Amino acid sequence: MRCPFCGNIDTQVKDSRPAEDHVAIRRRRFCPACGGRFTTYERVQLRDLVVIKSSGKREDFDRDKLERAIRISMQKRPIDPERIDQMISGIVRRLESIGDTDIPSRTIGDIVMESLARIDTVAYVRFASVYKNFQAADDFDKFVSELRPGEKPEE
Repeated sequence: MRCPFCGNIDTQVKDSRPAEDHVAIRRRRFCPACGGRFTTYERVQLRDLVVIKSSGKREDFDRDKLERAIRISMQKRPIDPERIDQMISGIVRRLESIGDTDIPSRTIGDIVMESLARIDTVAYVRFASVYKNFQAADDFDKFVSELRPGEKPEE
């Protein structure tokens, strides 16, 4: 594993342990060249996924990009970080189990929205505001009113 600080390719593993509910392995590493310490995670990847954007553009699925988007929507929310990691792993497993390597971005967004709705309503609305491209406060109002049972959205 290449050192992220100096680029040395000869790093040493100092500690390994299960992480994310035994779905990944967390490794603490040390670089003898610069003395830097860093952590890596090893996960099972069933297949290489390709995301089909709404524009038709294709790009490799990036778990880190998914994680950043979810963590931004959950910023300053009282959610245990381990719970977030479990949710992300669950989303990735669902995507891998679809059976097709080409996955439309809309499918990914829908799965994320479904997962967020079960965990935290505020994070769900935050993610939806970007995913559904809200342009005005009325878009928020309409979306939130659909979340409230018994209320009918104004036409």
